[in-house]
Amino acid sequence: MPSPEPALPEPSHAPSASADAARLDAEAEEVTVAVIAASRLLIAVPTRALASIDDSMTLSQLRALMVLESCQPLKLAALAAILGVNPSTAMRMVDKLEAAGLVDRRPNPHNRREVVLRLTTDGRALVERVLAHRRAEVRELVARLPAAERAGLVGALRALTRAGGELAVDAFDEARRTGALVEDPLA
Repeated sequence: MPSPEPALPEPSHAPSASADAARLDAEAEEVTVAVIAASRLLIAVPTRALASIDDSMTLSQLRALMVLESCQPLKLAALAAILGVNPSTAMRMVDKLEAAGLVDRRPNPHNRREVVLRLTTDGRALVERVLAHRRAEVRELVARLPAAERAGLVGALRALTRAGGELAVDAFDEARRTGALVEDPLA
């Protein structure tokens, strides 16, 4: 009697682990490319808004003003931490913003070694104008999207923001957590 042939494995229609990994890699790459393209757009929007209002200011300076707008008065060291720059870089930035009349800098009355910052009226007005311009442009972009595509956008953007842990999204909470908010010495 002939010996039985070894049983061949049944063909599997389930994807292999390596096929799953390749599919996930391709999907991640597709999302990465889409996010990078969207980020270019989202950088262009505030750049255009700022250029239409004050072409001498940098995006970094605008970001500092926006942090101050969210949680002033704020210690200089805390501003540097929130912006992710060293204190000397933050100090140079504040020097320029103060010279432009957008930021007021005072010694902390509770600790003279600390500097407390807040927006001036002109600084607040500039931030409001840039934000209004940016909001209008983003609203116009979103309005061009079909409703079905708009529906999933909010959840996806919030998830991406959470995954990134962006502190400036809620600078006030971060400043409160680190004890960077101070009594308003200018009140």
